[in-house]
Amino acid sequence: MDFHIPPRAAALVGRIRAFVREELHPLEPELAQGWGALLPYLDEKRRTVKALGLWAPWLETEWGGLGLSLVEFACVAEELGRSPFAHYCFNCQAPDVGNMEVLARHGTPEQKERFLAPLAKGDIRSCFSMTEPGRAGSNPTWLDSRAVREGETYVVTGRKWFTSSAEGAAFAIVMAVTNPEEKPHLRASMIIVPTDTKGFVHARKIPVMGEPGSGWASHSEIAYESCRVPVTNRLGAEGAGFAIAQERLGPGRIHHCMRWIGVCERAFDLLCARAASRELAPGELLAGKDTIQAWVAELRAEIDAARLLVLRAASRIDEKGQADARDDVSIIKFFVANVLQKTLDRAIQVHGALGVSDDTPLAWWYRHERGARIYDGPDEVHKASLGKRILKAYGVK
Repeated sequence: MDFHIPPRAAALVGRIRAFVREELHPLEPELAQGWGALLPYLDEKRRTVKALGLWAPWLETEWGGLGLSLVEFACVAEELGRSPFAHYCFNCQAPDVGNMEVLARHGTPEQKERFLAPLAKGDIRSCFSMTEPGRAGSNPTWLDSRAVREGETYVVTGRKWFTSSAEGAAFAIVMAVTNPEEKPHLRASMIIVPTDTKGFVHARKIPVMGEPGSGWASHSEIAYESCRVPVTNRLGAEGAGFAIAQERLGPGRIHHCMRWIGVCERAFDLLCARAASRELAPGELLAGKDTIQAWVAELRAEIDAARLLVLRAASRIDEKGQADARDDVSIIKFFVANVLQKTLDRAIQVHGALGVSDDTPLAWWYRHERGARIYDGPDEVHKASLGKRILKAYGVK
C-alpha cells in the first residue's frame, strides 16, 4: 500500500484545511444556539465552497462534484471532520451523501431529475428511514413497516425512529417490507416518500443526551400512516432493499470513520494545547504529569493506526470491491469508533470543567458521536461477525 496522500487529494487538503480553520472554527462557540440559528451563516459558507470549486468532492462530476476516489475522499473527509460544520458546508453530510449514492446507482432518470439533481446542488436535504423502535436495529432484515402494492401505488405504513435530519428534509428513503413471504434478505424494498405526502407524520425529535437538536443536526421519530406513493418511487427491484443498503454501507463506513479521525485529530490538538498551557500551580503545567504524557503517546499511536486501517479498507474497495474488503470494513467500524470515544473522553478530562461545557466543541461531539459504537451496526455485531469469519478458516463451523 502506498502511504502517500494521492496527488489530487493532496492538492485539495491544504485548501480545505485552511477554509475549515479560518471560516468554520470561528462559528463553533455558537453551537449551543442550535443549528437553526447558525443556518444562515452555514448556507453562506456553502455558497463560498461552491465558488471555490470544492463542492461535493466525493460526487461524480456529472452531478457537480469532484469525482474523487474513495481513498482520495477519505483524505479529504478527515480534514472536514475537524469541524462539526464542515461536511454540511461541503455537501458531504450523512444521510444525504448515502442517499445521493443510492439514487446515482439505482435511480431512474425521472428519480434522478426530481430527487438527485436538487440534492446534489444542495437545494434540498433528505433523510433515511430504516430503524424502528420495536425492532433491533442490528437486524435490518426484521422490519415491521409495510409497503403494500395497490395497482400502481404503494401504501406505506409503519413507525421509524432515529431518522436523522428529517426535520426540514424534502424526502425520505424508506425501508419497508414489500414481499413478506420471501427469504429475510429479499423482503424489503427502498421507496422514496416525499415528506409532504399525506400521512407522513413527524412525531417528534428525539433528544440525544438531553439535546433535541434542530434541522440537519437532529434525529426524528416518523409515523408513516398509509402514505400513498407511486410504484415508480421504488429504488431498484422489488425486494432489493437489503442489497442496496449493504452496497451503501461499505463506502458509508469509510466516510464515517475518516470523519471520526478528523474529530480525533481536532480533539487531540485541543487536549495537547490545554495540557501545554494549563497551570495546576504557578509554573506547574498539566503537561508535566506522567499520566497526561502517557495519554498523549497512546492517542497518537491509536489515531495513526486507525487512519492506516481506514485507508487500507478504502484502497481495497477502490481496487477490488466491497466483498473483498468485508473484514477491513468490520475492523474499522468498531476500532475507530472506540478510538474516537477514548480520544474525546480524555480530551474532556484534560479540559476539566471546561470540557463538559459548550465553550469547546468537545461536549457537542461527545453527545453526538457516542452513537458511533451503535449505529451502522453495534461494535458487538461487527466483532462477532469478524471473529466467526476468521475462525472459519481454522475449521470452526
